[in-house]
Amino acid sequence: MDTKTIQLTAGRGPVECCWVVAQVLKEFIEAIKTAKIKYQLIQREKGPENGTLQSATLLLEGNNLDQFLDGWMGSIQWIGTSSFRKFHKRKNWFIGMYEIESPKSGEINLGEIKFQAIRSSGPGGQHVNKVSSAIRAIHEKTGLQVLVMDSRSQHQNKKIAIKRLQEKLALNNLEQLKSSVHDQWENHLNLERGKPVKVFTGSDFKDKKVKKEYKSKRQSLKNDLRKEL
Repeated sequence: MDTKTIQLTAGRGPVECCWVVAQVLKEFIEAIKTAKIKYQLIQREKGPENGTLQSATLLLEGNNLDQFLDGWMGSIQWIGTSSFRKFHKRKNWFIGMYEIESPKSGEINLGEIKFQAIRSSGPGGQHVNKVSSAIRAIHEKTGLQVLVMDSRSQHQNKKIAIKRLQEKLALNNLEQLKSSVHDQWENHLNLERGKPVKVFTGSDFKDKKVKKEYKSKRQSLKNDLRKEL
């Protein structure tokens, strides 16, 4: 079963775009329910007016998520007249839907850790230097490592090393999470206009089917082939 974190955002768009985010969120949740996909709304940032949203983030869990999201990911357009500025001439408003990469869990599989026994240094006299009791633990997936020489027992140092490596990995994942949040704001700033994957129209928010480019190109090639025949 797949899991994905999806964000809807108005980017730098005005209040009308924030209203579109709120409307698209409703439509998206209905589509999720119809597809029997589990979801959790994990973040919702209010827009400047009642009933508007600057952004919303959902956690999805289900099978064939890529196939389901194919018609949603990217730029989404609403064609309609602003109810916030009645005399505003603009009728095309864009928001975006993006996937946010989630940082991996802090849990460590012991099979991913490489242990190296080395001679200890420091207090303990000659005895501690004769025995390879210090342990270097390396997490092979990330390259993170710790060196432990707290105990004269190699077994005890191994246990301490695993714990410290888990703590180090958790801190590393926290940095990844901060990076993900930064990427979210990049999505806000870099919202792409044009070439929408989905178009809604009017105050009743009707779904207007969008022809995908590859389909129209394929049909054009078929027509050309018929002409040649």
